[in-house]
Amino acid sequence: MTLPSAPGGRAVTLPSAPGAAVGRLIGIGLMNGLWRPRVLGAWRVPAAGPVILAVNHSHAVDGPMLMGTAPRPVHFLIKKEAFVGPLDPFLLGIGQLKVDRSGTDRTAVTNALGILERGDVLGIFPEGTRGEGDFASLRAGLAYFAVRSGAPVVPVAVLGSTERRGRLISAMPPLRGRVDVVFGDAFQAGDGSGRRTRTALDQATVRIQQRLTTHLENARRLTGRTG
Repeated sequence: MTLPSAPGGRAVTLPSAPGAAVGRLIGIGLMNGLWRPRVLGAWRVPAAGPVILAVNHSHAVDGPMLMGTAPRPVHFLIKKEAFVGPLDPFLLGIGQLKVDRSGTDRTAVTNALGILERGDVLGIFPEGTRGEGDFASLRAGLAYFAVRSGAPVVPVAVLGSTERRGRLISAMPPLRGRVDVVFGDAFQAGDGSGRRTRTALDQATVRIQQRLTTHLENARRLTGRTG
């Protein structure tokens, strides 16, 4: 599928859906080979149609973890700095999206909206970068995609110990340790008016943050985790 609204009028070929399906299989192998995943609430992800997964980001491998535990293939928006060397063709081959976070990346925006228009799953780390993973600070991109597309948002909490003991790589759960992935109820980010003004997007961002924070708190209580 191609979209004509790329910068400069150039057609953009959307990230590969079969590639994302292969990425999901790779993620399943990694998750079950390196850790002991416990997936809760995956049935809350709509079985068909466009969906946005909003994932907290505290581990270096949250993307592969989600790819291996989500019930559907996921196309993640990933910072362009990750596309280095052989990772560049690999990530593109498994249907992931490269995004330049230094400004408005119109190609990435076009691709992301195209994925949702195609009825697939878009994965976003709304905090923008890895940190505490507590949804304390959200970028506006998630609200834009949710309001513009009308796709439901599913909050996802990835919870696993990040203590130093047992880690080979910084910010990675201990090998063979348990990782909890908790999916929340889908919700609409917009207010139902269809407005896409700056005020509407700001209000949607607040609404999203409240829902994501509540989900994370519930997920921690459910699993007995703190991070």
